[in-house]
Amino acid sequence: MSQLPDWPRWVGLAGPTAAGKTAIALRLASVLPVEIISVDSALVYRGMDIGTAKPSAAEQAAAPHHLIDLIDPSESYSAAQFVIDAERLISEIRSRGRLPLLVGGTMMYFKALIDGIDPLPPADAGVRAALDAEAAAIGWPAMHDRLASIDPVTAARLSPNDSQRVQRALEVRALTGQPLSSFHTRGKAGAEGAAPADHLLVSVEPDDRAWLHRRIAQRFREMLDAGFIDEVMALRAQPGLHAELPSIRCVGYRQAWEALDAGLSGDALHAEVIERGVAATRQLAKRQITWLRSMQRQAVPAQSADVGEQVLGLVLRALHAAP
Repeated sequence: MSQLPDWPRWVGLAGPTAAGKTAIALRLASVLPVEIISVDSALVYRGMDIGTAKPSAAEQAAAPHHLIDLIDPSESYSAAQFVIDAERLISEIRSRGRLPLLVGGTMMYFKALIDGIDPLPPADAGVRAALDAEAAAIGWPAMHDRLASIDPVTAARLSPNDSQRVQRALEVRALTGQPLSSFHTRGKAGAEGAAPADHLLVSVEPDDRAWLHRRIAQRFREMLDAGFIDEVMALRAQPGLHAELPSIRCVGYRQAWEALDAGLSGDALHAEVIERGVAATRQLAKRQITWLRSMQRQAVPAQSADVGEQVLGLVLRALHAAP
């Protein structure tokens, strides 16, 4: 294992939410000299711990973690910024003689890192105001239908109610005349004649969707028991935070925020958050699996009793096979 320069530049561990990626990553960290780079658009936010299933202090102490608690919930983070940060960290980690292990479920980040991403146009307040006005008249599902007619690849990966991302996709099309999906496929790794992949991407994917649904429901109940509602109420008390921010639109937070806006409390609040939060998380997992199936990876059944050992075996074989 001493020939680190001949190892893959990085190893990725991807999978839908609640598939058990954190436990598997820590299993790899118990055997290999890894540093973990989070590939999760929600873990970047400070003060959003319970609803994001952020690794605990003990879990983070088991191996160095990066790209967690980067920004306040009032700020934004993009796939382009992730690529910049991840490339820097990959180089730094390798220079320390360690293996970068990228772990998470934000598939757009993985795809941007692997395929490259063209610079996207900055936000345009005028275009966004026009899109917001139109959405107020016809609703975001109708705006999603419009997106499907001009950029079906992006639309297939977005919920009809994901107003922030649907708006961004429509904005990019309005500003550039090109679909957002085209910006995610022009990079060096996706180009014809590109060099072979310099990484290993392993995914944990459930063969049994009901198994994942049970885990999602269990995780949501555990989040509530751990004080998730109190966490959301603390966010609501922060000046400047509102329901349209990308942070608050994260799955779980959005549903809890809206339930509190509706004046629910007690058992009714918990029941509403569980019902809507679990449904939204299932939809998220479905979109994550759709992303994964479009990517070159080595898949392992998430529900296997020895899933951690299977992933470890794949990684060890890749490292030994490196020239």
